[in-house]
Amino acid sequence: MSTAFIILGGIILVGLSGYATYLLLQLKQQRQRQQAELAEREAKTNAKRAQVLGDIRYIATAMLEDRCEMSEGVLRIGRLFEMLSLSERVAPEFPMLFKHFELIKAHPIMEARQALPKPQRMKLDFVRMKSEAELAHGINDEMKKLAHYQLRPTH
Repeated sequence: MSTAFIILGGIILVGLSGYATYLLLQLKQQRQRQQAELAEREAKTNAKRAQVLGDIRYIATAMLEDRCEMSEGVLRIGRLFEMLSLSERVAPEFPMLFKHFELIKAHPIMEARQALPKPQRMKLDFVRMKSEAELAHGINDEMKKLAHYQLRPTH
C-alpha cells in the first residue's frame, strides 16, 4: 500500500509541477505582450511628439519668413506645446513667446471675435499689438532657436 501512495504522490507532484510550469509560461507570455504593447505605445507617442515638434519648427520658420503673423504663430506654438504637456518645461527657454502667449491665449478668434462689440475688439487688438511691439525682438530671436529646436532628454 505504501508503494501506491508513493506512486500517487509522484503523479500528484508531476501534475502540480506541470500546472506550475504552465502558469509560469502564461505569466511570461503576458509580460512579453505587456512589454510589446508598452513599446508600441511609446513608439506612437514619440512619433506624434516628433511630428508636433516638426510643426512647431515649421511655424517658427514661417514666422521668420513673414508667412505667419506673430500672434497667430505664438498662439499656435503655445497650443502645440500645451498639447505635448511641455509648456512648463520649455517656457524658461522661450520666455518672450510664453509671455505673449499668456496674454493672448484667451482672446476669442474667428466667429467669436466677430461677435464682440467693436470697442471690445479694438481694446483686445490694442493689448495684442502693444505686447507684439514690446516683445517682437525677443520673440524673433526665440523663433530663430525654435526653427531648429530639438527637445533635450529629461534624464
